[in-house]
Amino acid sequence: MTRSIARTTLTAAGMIVALAMAGPSFAAEPVRLTLETHAAFFSRETGQAKAVDPQVFVADAAAAAGVGPQGIKHVAGFRPALIQADPASSPLFNSEGAKLGFTLGEWLAASGSVTMTPAANGAVGVVVDAKGLRPNAVYSLFENHFDQSPVGFTPLDGTGQANSFHTDAAGNGHAALTAPQALTSANAVLLVLDDDGQTHGMTRGAIGVNAQHHLIAQPAK
Repeated sequence: MTRSIARTTLTAAGMIVALAMAGPSFAAEPVRLTLETHAAFFSRETGQAKAVDPQVFVADAAAAAGVGPQGIKHVAGFRPALIQADPASSPLFNSEGAKLGFTLGEWLAASGSVTMTPAANGAVGVVVDAKGLRPNAVYSLFENHFDQSPVGFTPLDGTGQANSFHTDAAGNGHAALTAPQALTSANAVLLVLDDDGQTHGMTRGAIGVNAQHHLIAQPAK
């Protein structure tokens, strides 16, 4: 009986050790998210009657000056782009009517992925790979905080010092950084085009004017 109990105790202890060893390995498994256009994400999450990109604009002589669905003011002659109704060949502009240098179809063709791997002290290694971005441009990575009202935004690296990257001549972009904490479904990884070619530190810039949300990925709920 004593030998049997000892064997059982050793077996249980072995299982505990095995689980303890397996735990960190399992926790370190990377999570891969698919990036989608911010236009599609915004339209779905806000239940827009017509899918719209609230941060890029098309020329429309009948459009009066006004405020778009995300509170961005635009000048007369321009309105937010309708991602299904407007032709893919439509040139895009910022909210003040300045050319962005690409068409609606090119803007919406961007895609990519985000890979997140747990690191030490609760931090997370984040790798972003994207294509179809604006060629030879500056992009910055931000974290959405959907549990804040209004939605909050912070640099993905926590400091605004290592959250930006340059695309190549073909519009490909790659970035690797460390986020200070794990992302949940209350967050998202956001790629912001710095249309003026400048990074904006802790802020995203003037949204719709010199910065536009392009791609986004939200962890599963």
